[in-house]
Amino acid sequence: MIKTYRGRMAPSSQDLIRLSTNNGLTGYKINKLQIITAAPGTATATEFVVKVYTREQDSTTGTIDFSDGLLLAVAYETDDTTPSNPAGQIIIFDNMKFNQDIFVTAVDNSAGSSDVNYYLELEQFKLSTDEAAVAILKDMRGN
Repeated sequence: MIKTYRGRMAPSSQDLIRLSTNNGLTGYKINKLQIITAAPGTATATEFVVKVYTREQDSTTGTIDFSDGLLLAVAYETDDTTPSNPAGQIIIFDNMKFNQDIFVTAVDNSAGSSDVNYYLELEQFKLSTDEAAVAILKDMRGN
């Protein structure tokens, strides 16, 4: 089963997506992540970095660190009205299974004030008790 989530975020903000269950036997993995600025083609320049984490973040930054065990996905989008700087997007996500809440952060590296929209598809499946325990331990340890 595919579950979808979408939202609109201001720069330097964080959204919570509630996924945890009482028994932890429902697992998820990211199937798709897409982002688009709230006003495409109208801002002078935007450089959005949207990241998905397994834990709440104390602060939001536009720095990407793939060695961070809590990072599940990242999307980077540029949008500019100048024809010599066309819009572009890079999306990368891990194949990791998880069964706890996830957090989406957004930052505009161009220091703009435009919002960004995100669309997230999660594949939902049943976990065995062993898989559920492993997913919970990974989340607790942060790897």
